[in-house]
Amino acid sequence: MKIGFVPIDNRPVCYTLPEQIVKIDSDIEFFIPDRILLGDLTKYADIDGIFNWLEALPKVDAIVISLDTVAYGGLISSRRCPETFEQIKARILRLKSLLEKKNAKIYAFSSIMRISNNNINEEEKEYWNRWGKKIFDYSYQTHKLGCESCITNIIPSEILDDYLNTRKRNFEINKIYLEWQKEGLFDTLVFSKDDCAEYGFNVQEAQFLEKLGGFVKTGADEIPLTLLARAIQGKMEVSPIFTEPDSKALISNYEDVSIEKSVLGQLELADCLVSEKSDVFLVVNNFINAQGEIVMKRPTEPFKGEFVNPDGNYMVADVRFANGADNAFMEQFLNSGFSDNNFYGYSAWNTSANTLGSLICGAKVKFLAKNYDELAFKKLQAVRLLDDWAYQANVRQQLSSPDIQEITNLMKPFEKKVSEFLGININAKYSFPWNRLFEVEVELI
Repeated sequence: MKIGFVPIDNRPVCYTLPEQIVKIDSDIEFFIPDRILLGDLTKYADIDGIFNWLEALPKVDAIVISLDTVAYGGLISSRRCPETFEQIKARILRLKSLLEKKNAKIYAFSSIMRISNNNINEEEKEYWNRWGKKIFDYSYQTHKLGCESCITNIIPSEILDDYLNTRKRNFEINKIYLEWQKEGLFDTLVFSKDDCAEYGFNVQEAQFLEKLGGFVKTGADEIPLTLLARAIQGKMEVSPIFTEPDSKALISNYEDVSIEKSVLGQLELADCLVSEKSDVFLVVNNFINAQGEIVMKRPTEPFKGEFVNPDGNYMVADVRFANGADNAFMEQFLNSGFSDNNFYGYSAWNTSANTLGSLICGAKVKFLAKNYDELAFKKLQAVRLLDDWAYQANVRQQLSSPDIQEITNLMKPFEKKVSEFLGININAKYSFPWNRLFEVEVELI
């Protein structure tokens, strides 16, 4: 199978993770733009370069595309770029013409612009560092009350106007995509929403798009991977198993649906079947009272049971904490023994949706692989264990800044444990591609 893939940006989970996943099946020919063409925290994607890449793309069976990359220069750029609606519309019309000529199945997603409930402008416009929380409150209250909130009197008019105009621009672009979906351009089109609250302009927009026939999904960064799984031809039957079955109706941090609905939604979008007589069990280490988050100092009750490998193929979604593994669960899991024959993957990356989407994608590629590469699968698991468990749940808490030498030293004991678990030698190199502690890049050399 031949697949073209346009990521959101150049982060490891957006760029190198899909590459690592498809290597599990060496029968898949995978085409992805040069990493230098993609955007980062402060740089927009080279949109003309992406168009040139798409035009030169050989005949493929499917194209998975992050529309924000081509329209705005990336997911973060979609909230920042100053271009007008007409400028963006002209660009996406060029994209439509190009995709129509490709004669491939198109799996696309576009974001519904998020509203962060904080005064951090790292991924937003400059004024967010002072007015972000007030804008969130204005959005929340206006939606909840059904009329404009008095908070509008607090926010400078030029800032509020700029914010609302950016939202309107992006929303109108999404409505155009929806028309194209109805015309048959996309095999699948997903509108993503992340950092969701109960009320807000983003929630209103999602509801409006759904009324028009659009498909809205909670999540963001994992959706290209879930669409990649959908593009892989063939079925995989999955049976979810929750470590805390009485708590599967609870809602994860940064999401607005229960963990059970998140699981079922990711499986559906990945074109997997849910069945008790499964091909692969999905073990979900879910939370009891509320999802914890180590880096944000949000505690939760850790895993206290006994992990026993299911009688059959299985994968593990560790979502008891957001942004990292549950150390108590990992102690049991790593002692349970590894068998490549029936282990289909581990993930504890960022949000529950992030974890589930990436995990299911890797498992489906392995299950349906026509030319399975065992070493590639083990390398994928090594990266996830070193990132999601070793770094996010442990080493990150000991760092005060992105220090390569310090992380290299601190990761050594974890490398040894992961090496023993997977039965491979590990020589890892670490970097901080966005020069912040939030994400690390683990490169096996």
